[in-house]
Amino acid sequence: MAVKRRRGAGEEAGEMAADGGGGAGLPGGSGPGAEAGTSARAGAEPSADAETGLPASLETAWGLRERPSKGPRPGLSLDRIVRAGIGVAAAEGVGAVSMGRVAKELGVSTMSLYRYVSAKDELYVLMEDAAVGPPPPMPADVTGWRAGLEWWARAQREVFHRNLWLLRIPVSSPPASPHSLQWMERGLAALAGTGLDEGRKISVIMLIGGYVRNEATLMADLDAAMTARGLTPDEVMRRYERTVDALTAPDPGRYPALRHLLASGALGAPDESPDVEFEFGLGCLLDGVEVLVRSGGGGTCTA
Repeated sequence: MAVKRRRGAGEEAGEMAADGGGGAGLPGGSGPGAEAGTSARAGAEPSADAETGLPASLETAWGLRERPSKGPRPGLSLDRIVRAGIGVAAAEGVGAVSMGRVAKELGVSTMSLYRYVSAKDELYVLMEDAAVGPPPPMPADVTGWRAGLEWWARAQREVFHRNLWLLRIPVSSPPASPHSLQWMERGLAALAGTGLDEGRKISVIMLIGGYVRNEATLMADLDAAMTARGLTPDEVMRRYERTVDALTAPDPGRYPALRHLLASGALGAPDESPDVEFEFGLGCLLDGVEVLVRSGGGGTCTA
């Protein structure tokens, strides 16, 4: 994003519209380009709009295009297709989602889906947008840029924790779906009055959003691994402490920092709540942003 910010605003806006999905660090992280709208099977209706660059299904989500009229299969609609995709992803993982699998879930032919969605990547974007939903109303007692970004980050984290399958969809484009832009708007609005220029604001929300997504992914991965092994977090850390001790004890001079950590007992201490770890990291990031704000936005986040 920092590289794109130095390019012409018109060129960047065109790229964002063409990609059509979510952005790194924002709920909704994949996106077919305008090319995806032209990748439909022969005879399919959806195609990229020349003005917006969005596939037809995303234009429909924005209310810029009428929904396809009902085909020969009664009750089939874009909404039903998206809901079926979400159901498969939630139950079996994103890897199980395919046009054929969704069609089977709906009891229709695979080709009938291409009247509404041109490709699986496009379906991913629509699934994300539906699952993420709009940002919740900001509480009245949340005031100031820092409290606003704290609320924004925590709300995103809740979305990911409710829909862990979202974390398995690759981030491939800036946001352009309805709800992802609403989340982006809320993050930018929190920085109003900070004195940061628009490019810095984008950098800040990408930084915070990226942290949220990474933390949620890491916690989901660790939880899945521990569940598969039948271990608690404390058991995992105690085993890890013993492993590190065994590997570093023969040559303590090579690992003085690790030996000091082991001697402190911190490595094998009862694991803190994931919420505590998340708040610690978020606080550190916002401390850096505060330095940037105090500097007038022209420098880097260094004290």
